Amino acid sequence: MAADGAAGEKEILARIGEYVAEEQGLRERYQRGELERAEERRRLEELEIALDQCWDLLRRRRARREAGEDPGGERVRPPDEVEGYLQ
Repeated sequence: MAADGAAGEKEILARIGEYVAEEQGLRERYQRGELERAEERRRLEELEIALDQCWDLLRRRRARREAGEDPGGERVRPPDEVEGYLQ
């Protein structure tokens, strides 16, 4: 997810879309009895963190672009860093 410019933003948004679709699929599979609750919860937690990382990266890239800076220097931050500011 380190591509520059608009292509980088499109890649991040595509990844977000994939994660959201997987989240919906997990919920549907659980409702149909195809997935244990513990497995659903575990994967949903992983997806939530991945989504937070994507949104964080997208916000930082957009902020750099608006400030006239190169957004390509931004990278995905580790989960503990991204999740830490929410607490």
